[in-house]
Amino acid sequence: MDINYELYKVFYYVASSLSFSEASKQLYISQSAVSQSIKTLEKKLDQVLFIRSTKKVQLTPEGEILLRHVEPAMNLIKRGENQLLESNSIGGQIRIGASDTICRYFLVPYLERFHRSFPASHIKVTNQTSIKCVDLLENGQVDLIFINYPNNYINQLSTVKKIKTFQDVFVANDSFSHLKGQKLSYQELLKQPILMLDRKSTTSEFLHTLFQQHQLDLVPEIELSSNDLLIDLAKIGLGIAFIPDYCLSRDSEGLFIVETKEELPKRQLLIAYNDRIPMSRSVQAFLDYF
Repeated sequence: MDINYELYKVFYYVASSLSFSEASKQLYISQSAVSQSIKTLEKKLDQVLFIRSTKKVQLTPEGEILLRHVEPAMNLIKRGENQLLESNSIGGQIRIGASDTICRYFLVPYLERFHRSFPASHIKVTNQTSIKCVDLLENGQVDLIFINYPNNYINQLSTVKKIKTFQDVFVANDSFSHLKGQKLSYQELLKQPILMLDRKSTTSEFLHTLFQQHQLDLVPEIELSSNDLLIDLAKIGLGIAFIPDYCLSRDSEGLFIVETKEELPKRQLLIAYNDRIPMSRSVQAFLDYF
């Protein structure tokens, strides 16, 4: 099927913004031209791609399917353009996906080092959970992702490199001082108010799976999307927080580690990238740090 690339480009901008007027601004063409391009694409594909109303625009199921294929292609083209521009300059761009926790407690020194060495390079960091970072990489929205492992969502298209082993820990403040010097079983931990990340994280999946392996159903007292908030709540005595040990710092003074009878399995930090796509000099330079 012979369909002009520009039609897919217009479709991508409308689908991304869910607005014909916004797409026209981004493409520097009239709104009527955007509307006509979408009509032409729908006619060629013999599919309705958008549900139009006076208040909003929505993708149809067919439109959502097409977007899943067009978005990675558009990102790949943008990436190629950036690499060509970079070849004529000393700058370039590096796009990184990582969680807030990994950025704050692990990546910052490396970003500082890279910026000092390549001040003209543009650094873009997208903060998402380790699970969602995999989607960013698959869709070509980032060059590298830093994720926790085990991670059931990483696929064979990605090349992975282990860069750090870490241990998860349970931490509490002196409200739980009676637990100091004790080693609690997982069964005994269930009697305590557990603070942990929500179900959308690999850390939550890891801990729930660990308890299930011991035929235990973990029901946390509080679930949050931030390890920093877990530490804050542990510091005021709301419960025992489950966090990676590399989050322990001066900010976590006043907390102690609650020991467990069973040794918690170690986990890893990984870099994942797609080695089937040519890598820019900036990305390769950053990858060489690890």
